[in-house]
Amino acid sequence: MEKSKILYAEDDKTIAFLIQDSLELYYTIDHYADGKSALEAFNSQSFDICLLDIMMPEINGFELAQYIRDKNAEIPIIFISAKALKEDRIKGLKIGADDYLVKPFSIEELILKIEVFLRRTKKIDTIPSKYKVGKYDFSPKNYTLQNNGNIITLTQRESDLLLYFISHKNTVLKRQEILKAIWGDDDYFMGRSLDVFISRLRKVLADEQDVCIENLHGIGFRFSDKQ
Repeated sequence: MEKSKILYAEDDKTIAFLIQDSLELYYTIDHYADGKSALEAFNSQSFDICLLDIMMPEINGFELAQYIRDKNAEIPIIFISAKALKEDRIKGLKIGADDYLVKPFSIEELILKIEVFLRRTKKIDTIPSKYKVGKYDFSPKNYTLQNNGNIITLTQRESDLLLYFISHKNTVLKRQEILKAIWGDDDYFMGRSLDVFISRLRKVLADEQDVCIENLHGIGFRFSDKQ
């Protein structure tokens, strides 16, 4: 079986060597020491997932992620950075990243996160191809909401979350349930990530009066669609 291909942008030679050496047994991993060369590679090659440091020369990780997300709304992006401030993590997620790992971290944790995204990508064919969300046709496979030629492309995390809500429509969902189902964990940062992605889905569906992601204080959320 052909290995999944990873774009890895990291300017620290020691960290880059350790991660590349650990991952290349399982994946094809192409390392770039600055954001500019990583962007050039992304524009000329095909990748399955992106691992991005933030503090890099030429183009930093935030800028690189924005370029990537503008061109491809579907490819998973994971930040791996020493920047541990909550504001940096939230900024990364708002740009469109799907996850954020703070250095130092274990290789096992990184591989687990990579596999979560790759498995979801491979299993997407096993679910229905289309759902109705308000006036939109939602395609989990293509991460799109479409209506009368208007197409909104979601990130993989947004698509996973919307699909989970649809699958549990009109059901009270505890925060912990959602976090474990989508993120695989329910720690504080994952909880903040959930809030960011729900905010983004609400913004996308703001004009849909029949669609509601209700916040149940101290409990979780309830998704409803009257159509």
